[in-house]
Formats: sequence, structure tokens, C-alpha cells
Amino acid sequence: MIILSSNLLYTAFILYLVATLFFGGSIKSKKNPDKKTGTNRWGKIAVSLTIIGFISQLGYFITRWLVAGHAPVSNMFEFTTFFGMALVGAFLVLYYLYRTVLLGLFTMPVAILVIAYASMFPREVTPLIPALQSDWLKIHVTTAAIGEAILSISFVAGLIYLVKTINQSKASKRTFWLEIVLFGLIMTLGFVLVSSVFSAIDYQERFTWIDKNKNKAIVEYTMPAITGPHNYELETKGGFKPLVEMPAIINAKKLNSVIWSLIGGLLLYGLIRLCLRKRIAAAIQPLVKNIKLDFVDEIGYRSVLIGFPVFTLGALIFAMIWAQMAWTRFWGWDPKEVWALITWLFYAAFLHLRLSKGWHGEKSAWLAVIGFVIIMFNLVVVNLVIAGLHSYAGS
Repeated sequence: MIILSSNLLYTAFILYLVATLFFGGSIKSKKNPDKKTGTNRWGKIAVSLTIIGFISQLGYFITRWLVAGHAPVSNMFEFTTFFGMALVGAFLVLYYLYRTVLLGLFTMPVAILVIAYASMFPREVTPLIPALQSDWLKIHVTTAAIGEAILSISFVAGLIYLVKTINQSKASKRTFWLEIVLFGLIMTLGFVLVSSVFSAIDYQERFTWIDKNKNKAIVEYTMPAITGPHNYELETKGGFKPLVEMPAIINAKKLNSVIWSLIGGLLLYGLIRLCLRKRIAAAIQPLVKNIKLDFVDEIGYRSVLIGFPVFTLGALIFAMIWAQMAWTRFWGWDPKEVWALITWLFYAAFLHLRLSKGWHGEKSAWLAVIGFVIIMFNLVVVNLVIAGLHSYAGS
């Protein structure tokens, strides 16, 4: 059944890719849309493929649950694939509310990158560690992921708004920061490509090191070690000696992955810019020329309005209940807990500024983009680099 589960996830990934192409075709198509649905034939095919892909990924989730005997959200691969599925599900709900295929053209690539990023982590089904053996695993983690996915739709809407409004004919701070946001997405793809290359050549290095509890441990790298573990010894003959030794509090192996993501992203971004001979935002700007700004702004706001209480419930309330049961305290300033609080405070500020200070339009769009950056920092850096009680999530 684990093979069936993997095949269903792979099928969903392919269907999402094809759907993205049809979403692009629906934007380019000059044929009039259906009066009832507001979507042309290309768009209908794209939405249908997305729905089939979502059902396929849901099948992956259910079959993996049956194999594992617990909700498959206990490590980076499982959580990130679920987050990608929730993102697609959130898009489908909003599509049927607002009937805009442009949202799909920008949402699906993000979901594809998230799932591709997840595939770079170990995919084996493993028993739950004692700390995770609770019904609160599926309650807390899935609710938090769904909340983050709905909030992420506001990023997509904000990105569309900024691509539409920012003048790409001259360089400015706004064009620079918008390009940085797009580079962040490309960096994810760069990580996938770099990981795939080293995986194809079966690259491995083995180190022994001293962890923060002063115990001797063994770690294997699947990429050349730019950052090495604390008090390490290289066991692999002819292996790459790390350039920097990290303190025990930092997960050197996973920081190394982040650095390689940056390197891969820079190389890929440079290649894309060389081919386009213009900023990426300028290249995709024609796709959004017919979008109504007030419409996109409304989608971004509604996404936060719906996603914020769901995130509050999953990432804070359910998390604190589980923390009390598992660690006999509601709050402990663990890095993951701190960043969940930072995320919550940011979106609370978003709603306050929107409702009380009138931060609509471009200001609101930038806030939505910053919020997504915080969510991704929590997912990538906090899970992979900073050691804490939630470090199991980086496995």
C-alpha cells in the first residue's frame, strides 16, 4: 500500500503541473468565458485537473495513514505535503467563491514547489516517537497547517496585486523587494534541483560529532558540507571538509541544506534572468493586466479573515493544550512556539491595520507577502536549523 500511496502523490504532482499550464492557457485564451461560471474551456480543464489531483493527493494521505497507523504529519515530508494539499484545497474553495482562474495560475506553482520541496526529505514510514503518540497530533498539526494554507492564499493575492501595480519600467525599492520575493520561490526550486543532482550521484559524507548534551553522535550528509557539526570528525575518506563548524544548538546538516538552496536559487535565478533579459516580475506582468485590483485585494483580506481564527485554534490553543499534556506546561518559549506566536501577532496586526488604519491595496498586499515569508521561515529555518523540542519535525 505504501507504493500505492507514493504513486497517488506522484500522480497529484503531475496533474498539478498540467493544470498550471491550462491555467496559463486560460489567461492567454481570447475566447469568451462561460456566462454562468465566468471561466473559459481552458480554465474549466485546469480546475478539473486540479480537483482530480487534489483527490489523488487525498488518497495518498489516507493510504499513508492506514500504513503508518497514525496521521501522516509527523515529519517534514509528511507535514509539508499536507500543507501543499491544504493550499490546493484552500484555492479550490476560493475559486468557487470568486471564479477567478488567475488565482490558480499563481497558487498552483506555489503548491507544486511546496510538494517538490517536501520530496527532498526522507519518505520512509517510521513509528512515532513517544512525544507524538497522541490524538492531539492530528488535531493540532492538521488544523495549524490548514490555517497556514488559507493565510498563504492572501500571499498569492498580494503577489498578483503587486505584480499588477508596481511599475517595472524603472528600478526602485518596490521592484527590488518584489523581485526578492520571486527569488525566494525560485530558491525552493533551486533546492529541489541541487538535492536531485547530489541524490543522483549518491553523494554521502559521514561525520561523528558531539551534541549539545555532550554525547557522541553520527550524522550523514547528502550534500558537500559547507557547515559542519560541532566538534566533528570526518569519517569518509576523501570527503569534503566543512568550511565552518557550527555550535551544537544549530543543526549544521540542515543549515547546510539551506545554504545549498541559496546557491541553487542564485544559479537558477541568474539563468532565468539571462534568458528573459528582464526582471521576472516584468515578464509575468502581462498575465495580470486584466485583473481588477479591488477584487484581488478583497480575496487577500478574506483569506486572512478566514485563516487567522483557524490558525489561532490549531497553532496556539490546541498546541498549548497538547503542551500541557505532554510537557506539563502550556508555554515554554521553544523556538517553534515563539515563531507560532510571532506569526499570530503579525496577522493580528494585519487585521488591525486593515480595519482600523485603512491599510488597503498595496500596503495590505505587502503585509500578506511578509506574512507568507514568516510562515516559510517557521517551516524551513525554525524546523531545520534551530534545535528545540520540535526538532523532530525536521527529520
